[in-house]
Amino acid sequence: MVLITFAVVILRYVYAVGWVWLQESYVWLHGMVFMFGAGYTLLHNGHVRVDIFYRPNDTRYKAWVDLVGSLLLIMPLIVIVFLVSFDYVAASWMRLEESREAGGLPGLFLLKSVILAFCVLTGLQGLSLAGRSILVLAGHPEFKPDDQETEPI
Repeated sequence: MVLITFAVVILRYVYAVGWVWLQESYVWLHGMVFMFGAGYTLLHNGHVRVDIFYRPNDTRYKAWVDLVGSLLLIMPLIVIVFLVSFDYVAASWMRLEESREAGGLPGLFLLKSVILAFCVLTGLQGLSLAGRSILVLAGHPEFKPDDQETEPI
């Protein structure tokens, strides 16, 4: 993605050449990175959270926060996004939708399908987080998540 962006800049500003499909490719890749990476980031506790109350507390408190957050925040949001976007993605598949831009990429329907993949992957990770929290609350310390500190950006 970085190399494509670099190529677009060099081609445009040095050689005065530009292709819409090349410009769209890095935008599409950027969107896919975020959509596919959301569940992975949740797995590694990388999402933004208010650590004022979470970090200093014990494992049981964290398990309760993770359980309630998974069931009352993540799962409803994922279900709503899936239900709202399903017809949107299906309509795109029925038309085999392409980019609206002249010279753009074909297969916009594939990019839109990433929305549903996001819902499935992040939903599964949300269920996994809820299940792990239940196991921790039931007294299984082997399921306690690693408290890996992330470096501030």
